[in-house]
Amino acid sequence: MPQLSMRRSIPSANAVGAHRLHDLGQIALRHGVPIEDVLLIAVNLHGITSDHDRNRARVNLRLARRPETTWQVIVPLNRPASPFLLRGDELWLNGEVVAHVERIDADEAVGGYFRDGGRAATLNPNARSRCVGCGWCPNTLEAAADPKMQEEQGLDALLRALGEQHPRRNLAELTEVTVSTGCFEREGAAVDHLTALRPALERAGVTARIGFLTSVLRSDEVFATIASQVSPFVLRLTVEHFTRREALMKETKASLLPGQMPDLLARARAAGLDTSYTYIAGIDPLEDLAHGVNTLAGEVSEFPNFQVFQAHTPVMQVMRTPGAESLDYYLRARTAIERAMAPTGLRPVGWECYRPLWYFTYAGEDLVGGPR
Repeated sequence: MPQLSMRRSIPSANAVGAHRLHDLGQIALRHGVPIEDVLLIAVNLHGITSDHDRNRARVNLRLARRPETTWQVIVPLNRPASPFLLRGDELWLNGEVVAHVERIDADEAVGGYFRDGGRAATLNPNARSRCVGCGWCPNTLEAAADPKMQEEQGLDALLRALGEQHPRRNLAELTEVTVSTGCFEREGAAVDHLTALRPALERAGVTARIGFLTSVLRSDEVFATIASQVSPFVLRLTVEHFTRREALMKETKASLLPGQMPDLLARARAAGLDTSYTYIAGIDPLEDLAHGVNTLAGEVSEFPNFQVFQAHTPVMQVMRTPGAESLDYYLRARTAIERAMAPTGLRPVGWECYRPLWYFTYAGEDLVGGPR
């Protein structure tokens, strides 16, 4: 297993808290969800204590109880208060091995990487590491390897490099290419990038749908341009949270009011685009979460990306809504989201989120497990 920098000794098992596997089992029974889902949500919430001095790392692991599936989580490995302890390649919870770790990589801001076994790619073409606008975002904690690039030449070079890194060196296998940077501050700059990306993908033999995480695409004219020049395309609106938006977000996100979001998504769908959004559970009170998700449920064609809020610093911990330091909040949020989203027929897609609220079941139904 690749080793990251080690700067401190492993704390004793007694130092990692009082949580036990039995306790998680009782919580799972109370909420009617599998213990495996509760366990993985807890890892995302609490992080891991270890001898790795990393604010964030990508960890591939298999649960001891359900080893048939490999899960990737992105978590801090330097949390001495976490009940989860990494020793070698074993993840322990109060004296019990709960998972086996297959790989650890630093979670750096890079130009691009693959997901879903090489069938999806995420691009960071606009220096995501320089985006420091939202208070809860961990980008400033990552090492940067994603310089801002010129459009055509830079995109062609990035795609050539990704082709060399693809598991089978075949970018034609891609079905989804997601642009995740939040550094396009203006609608025009975002559209210029998208209209350059589509021909660059075609030159690389890629016909995949393009997904774009953004809050700056808002006008009917832009939606029409994307429909004619960029599609297939999915707008992934960066909602993130419904309350305290001005206090915690940069202006390009905060200026989009919750009341404007349903109409924006509806207009994008009317133009022929697919729609979804990203949301961080743990910042809004549960009643605001439920109201907002219900309001948007009918305006999305893809299941939204709901993720657990990870408080990487003491300042981020203050941003949590009261109660969001506990597992109960996230399991209640999971239930509220299921009530809103289950009638739509949409279901979580495993590879789209590394900090999800669902793993083995959703709304009482089994989910197909697979590598993240």
